[in-house]
Amino acid sequence: MDDTPGSTPGDGEPDDQPGDQNPFKGTPFEQFFGGAGGAGGFNFGSLAGMGLGGPGGAGGPGGMPDLSQLFSQIQSLMQPYDGPLNWDFVLDLARKTLAQAEDPSVTQRQKDAVADALRLADHWLDATTSFPSGVTSTAAWSRAEWVVGTADVWKGLVEPIAEGSVQALGSAIPEEARAMSAPMLGILGKAVGAMLAQQVGSGLGTLASEVLSVSDIGLPLAPAGRAALVPANIATFAEGLDVSEDDVLLYLALREAAHQRLFSHVPWLREHLIGAVTAYSRGMEINAEAIQGRVEEQMRGIDPTNPESMQALLDGGLFDLPKSPAQEAALQRLEVTLALVEGWVDEVVGQATAERMPAAAKMQEAVRRRRAAGGPAEQTFATLVGLELRPRRLRDASTLWGSLRTRQGTEARDGVWMHPDLLPTAADLDDPLGFREDASAPETLSDEDFDAELQKLLGGDEPDSPGAPPAPPAPPAG
Repeated sequence: MDDTPGSTPGDGEPDDQPGDQNPFKGTPFEQFFGGAGGAGGFNFGSLAGMGLGGPGGAGGPGGMPDLSQLFSQIQSLMQPYDGPLNWDFVLDLARKTLAQAEDPSVTQRQKDAVADALRLADHWLDATTSFPSGVTSTAAWSRAEWVVGTADVWKGLVEPIAEGSVQALGSAIPEEARAMSAPMLGILGKAVGAMLAQQVGSGLGTLASEVLSVSDIGLPLAPAGRAALVPANIATFAEGLDVSEDDVLLYLALREAAHQRLFSHVPWLREHLIGAVTAYSRGMEINAEAIQGRVEEQMRGIDPTNPESMQALLDGGLFDLPKSPAQEAALQRLEVTLALVEGWVDEVVGQATAERMPAAAKMQEAVRRRRAAGGPAEQTFATLVGLELRPRRLRDASTLWGSLRTRQGTEARDGVWMHPDLLPTAADLDDPLGFREDASAPETLSDEDFDAELQKLLGGDEPDSPGAPPAPPAPPAG
């Protein structure tokens, strides 16, 4: 076939034939910004592939979308909102997800029972930990109320994922094509944000159908001091345990109250945990080449005429990329700290119930298995966020804290939480009985001696190092 300019277009026509230039040719976005419309023209079929336009992407003559419906949906996507996700839409979808099953309103009797259980739990915990009560208010929440009550924290956890997702798509666009494609890229970003919002809303709605309390997944999801239980989920959890409902409620109230004490009186812990999650999420932006390669690989397989194509792109693990070193570090920090938090709660509650609740051992094992295995809701959220928010090493951490208390006492065990540098490491969890195995009950120290020893533990100046303050005088013999 004649390949000279001006010949009849065919398979041998040059790639740079005038009138058919496409700056996206050879990139993942060739099918979105090509075809009808000439150089850089937008392919309306791609909008149908994102679920815009009408059922199946058809509705107008010649396979074109129904433009009135198309622009109506685009207008809904372009409604102003702050941040990468429309949280009004997220919360509305979460409520609709919960509405598919029964979400009974909380009765006054249930509110009173939760308040009484938390009050009694705090009384029991007074004898098992040096941390005073951290509960300033109590609540019995429906599932929908749990979603609303924890939404502010979820925003900080999820929005880095949304930002990274949209940026990852944009990173696959050639530099020279970004200016001319800016308007359509904005629409594409809104569409991707809308689909991510749909995933977040559905995920939170599903998670709310299983959580037992506001601290159930180990993260502080409500303002400090706000202790809340979810009676409807607790009733479901209690089925088949062969434990009275009162004991189930009290045991879970003990766990909630213990979480509140820890988060209220270890001021750095909340930011430490939330920061680890967000650092893991933001790590998606670090390896730009890996993101772009994965985007190209996934998007070349899109069928623009398939209305489920873009959703399948996100569901298929588009952003399940190899973890960067920063992500690995954040993940290890999160997993170890979650295990230590849950292990400490397990140990403290075990102490409180040892002589008071005959069913405590059965409850402890049920909670441990539930936390270790994770339910469908946690797996849904793990797919969304990219990591599992459950402690894999709860038993090891509980053993470590119990051993330390036996050897050194309650105050020494709780004193480890004074600073993150004092916490046990992953290696310590490998040998939980060996953590400070040579330590015995601490001697009574003066305030000056205590400060000096703490400084040494934190890696500060040794007493004999240049510029360090002189060591305190030795006590007189005898």
